[in-house]
Amino acid sequence: MRSENSINKPDAGGGFHALKYSLSIGRRVGFWKLWKAMSSKNACKTCALGMGGQRGGMRNELGHFPEVCKKSLQAMAADMQGKIEGRFFKEFSLNALKAMSPRELETSGRLTEPVWKAPGATHYQTISWSAAVEKVAAKLRHTPPEQAFFYFSGRSSNEAAFLLQLFGRLYGTSHINNCSYYCHQASGVGLTGAIGSGTATVDASDIDHADLMFLIGGNPASNHPRLMTHLMRLRRNGGRVVVVNPVKETGLVKFRIPSDVRSMIFGTMIASDYAQIKIGGDIAFMLGVAKTVVALGAIDEAYVKNQTVDFQSFLTLVNAADWQDIVAASGMPRVELERIGAIYAKSEKAIFAWTMGITHHEFGVQNVQWIVNLALLRGMVGKQGAGLMPIRGHSNVQGIGSVGVTPALKSAVVERYEANGLKLPTHRGFDTMECMDAAMSGAMRVGWALGGNLYGSNPDADYAGKSLNELDMLVYLNTSLNTGHAHATGKETIIFPVLARDEEPYKTTQESMFNYVRLSDGGKTRYEGVRSELDIIADVATATLKQSGPIDWHSMRDANLVRSWIARLVPGFESLGNIAETKKEFHVPGRVLHKDGFPTPDGRAKFHAHPIPSVPKTGGAHFNLMTVRSEGQFNTVVYEEEDLYRGQERRDVVLMHPDDMKEQSLVENQKVTLKNSTGSMHGLLVRPFDIKRGNILAYYPEANVLVPRTVDRFSKTPAFKCISVLVSPQEASRGGGGGSMVEVANQRHWARRMLNHVRTAMRGKKSRLNAC
Repeated sequence: MRSENSINKPDAGGGFHALKYSLSIGRRVGFWKLWKAMSSKNACKTCALGMGGQRGGMRNELGHFPEVCKKSLQAMAADMQGKIEGRFFKEFSLNALKAMSPRELETSGRLTEPVWKAPGATHYQTISWSAAVEKVAAKLRHTPPEQAFFYFSGRSSNEAAFLLQLFGRLYGTSHINNCSYYCHQASGVGLTGAIGSGTATVDASDIDHADLMFLIGGNPASNHPRLMTHLMRLRRNGGRVVVVNPVKETGLVKFRIPSDVRSMIFGTMIASDYAQIKIGGDIAFMLGVAKTVVALGAIDEAYVKNQTVDFQSFLTLVNAADWQDIVAASGMPRVELERIGAIYAKSEKAIFAWTMGITHHEFGVQNVQWIVNLALLRGMVGKQGAGLMPIRGHSNVQGIGSVGVTPALKSAVVERYEANGLKLPTHRGFDTMECMDAAMSGAMRVGWALGGNLYGSNPDADYAGKSLNELDMLVYLNTSLNTGHAHATGKETIIFPVLARDEEPYKTTQESMFNYVRLSDGGKTRYEGVRSELDIIADVATATLKQSGPIDWHSMRDANLVRSWIARLVPGFESLGNIAETKKEFHVPGRVLHKDGFPTPDGRAKFHAHPIPSVPKTGGAHFNLMTVRSEGQFNTVVYEEEDLYRGQERRDVVLMHPDDMKEQSLVENQKVTLKNSTGSMHGLLVRPFDIKRGNILAYYPEANVLVPRTVDRFSKTPAFKCISVLVSPQEASRGGGGGSMVEVANQRHWARRMLNHVRTAMRGKKSRLNAC
């Protein structure tokens, strides 16, 4: 039986639950304040689907209104919370912060003053801006550039990302990487190797013209809710949606779109077909679909002949594949695979969309290139209403990559740098995991994180913490606290508080997953003393490099000047130079493919004949684990403990097929241990769920303690999916381990009491808060 605090899983995603939540946010921060914030001309702070900009805060890039979701409201409410007072860091030691959950850290308040953890200190302390800037600059001046790395989150603007990577390179390091290495890097590498471009080939309007969408390895109902409106229209137009996922997700079966009366009342059936495969069975599934298309004679032979290469090796692989192997690896009956293959064979305009259920594997690039294979097989790239659509995560993760946040710049960009007198370092830049390994070995001394949570995003959480704590200094730019600030502090740490996107004094730009560059107006600063990312980067760069070279670093706090440099150095971004005056948002040219031809040397796309990969065997108490995000979180940020659409009121759970539970003699809410060679999790409550047998589900980032540091060899993306674990009933007493668990529980109980005490004190002194 569930606890008295359990919640009932709804029959659909969205609906009145979403409206109720919106009202609760309004009551918390003020309805008028929330309305003004959400309707301002600023790009959404969460997913990269595309909302906001010059069309208005709650409009997408097609002009549709209202486009808003829980993720948008959660992020806005977090930025509108009260500030952290200086006494907070006197009350809470680092050990106390470590005892807090991700949600408790996030809701501690907004950071408004720089804080410093001195070497050997047990607490952070507030310091002045000038002192913080000088400490960072001094450390960089005395550190060989090859021993420093810069990490970027998709929450920042194009301008801030470009400026920081420019500073990093002219300082002398190539260790410049972004958060996509831990999410969609496999998409970029896989797509580039197949079609010559690493981004979506479609724009937002294409979805409305498609008759079929394959939605593979993702749960946009929870993570990209605004996509559900597009899927509703696709279904109403008579199209089909084939969901490919080991887990039966409520919101992908049925969703109620709050902005549509008909959908709100009756609900919209999203999945016309639901392919529940094994974790890691995607290539086998796609091989079965391809084999069916070939057998039905549905290949677009003219397209394949004129627009692609290496088709024969791919066809040989498909023809030689044995159905018995395909069924075993995919976990689906042959008849179902053939039925879905027949659906695709009849489609005239199909879009293939995917998220990290595809990329988070040792064979993530191969997964992506198999998706491309399926699309090329029937000529589904190069016309309106059809194409490839990686569903990007953070709102500007694609933009920061576009403006140069990558270890190695493209040759065309390098040429422009050199033509403008900018000397680049020649050593090879490390990817994110290589930076972590270098920190552990002592080869890296300084790390700089522009937003995000590098610690929380890493596999093997124990290793991540130890690695980052080996650094001489860690520099963070964040709006609020996260687990990295507690568990990954290096010998010395500086946290710079930064303005949120809608508080920036300058106009900034962001790029959606549809290659659409949006302009954000910024707005009124909510808290005195907080500074923009551009100001902080310019100050540190000035103090580090002085005025040597062609860049006047002090002037680079001017976003217009930064954009002029982007327009000068980044092909395709020439229109960015005067966007603040023209206000003309634009698609990056050459990426949306609505006609024949590919941006490859020979103008053709490439088939890849990847065989079915091997995955860990399951059986007995051995299961394959997938880590997932909940409906109440975004990336590593946990806004709510509950996962409404999965019916979970807490996060310390493992979801398992009921027949697997029965076979293991487990009952609902029994405590179990998950263990493998990387780590272990104790005290998880096992609960029944509609997931493919032999597979289990647990929440990220908590389950990162079980994720090995294994990466895809092409993209260096870690395998957060298909993790072999042993599930065992937890004993009533586990000896010495039990004592440590009690100690942690006591620490968390004490930390929560202290946090509540400080929050109560803050609420009693509202006059000291400057929140709007």
